[in-house]
Amino acid sequence: MRSKNGIINSVNTERDMYKNILVPLDGSKRAESILPHVETLARSFKGKVIFFVAIEPVLMLEYNEIIGMSEFMEKNDYLKEKTAAYLDSLEKKFSQKGIEVRTLISHGSAVKAIVDAAERENADLVAMASHGRTGLSRTFYGSIAAGVLQRIDRPLLLIRSRGDE
Repeated sequence: MRSKNGIINSVNTERDMYKNILVPLDGSKRAESILPHVETLARSFKGKVIFFVAIEPVLMLEYNEIIGMSEFMEKNDYLKEKTAAYLDSLEKKFSQKGIEVRTLISHGSAVKAIVDAAERENADLVAMASHGRTGLSRTFYGSIAAGVLQRIDRPLLLIRSRGDE
């Protein structure tokens, strides 16, 4: 759109910059250190917050241990219920502050799930905390933040957290 002086004005204003903010969480206090930043951004840009948890399937058995399918399903259902309750509590806190919120739960690799959710939900920003591991610890545990950074095709806000959990 051109103004009278011929300067091209962007159709999107700064207020439209971050309308959909995807916030990957893992239930830890460290991951939640991003929340004050997300609240400020959502208020400033009148954006919608999408709280997201990726449940990674982990099945660890002792040598010669057998797990029944019903027991596995019970544990899986319990984990889904616990995750949903966690996200509902965050949704309630943000909703009470007048911020529009949605919650999502996905299954699979955290990095892939985050990148896929950002695309599927048309996120304008992915905001997450990094645990700040370095050296052998980062190599052993991997880094979800680094993986997302390498694969994401949209703005990413990373906050280094320093907590006990």
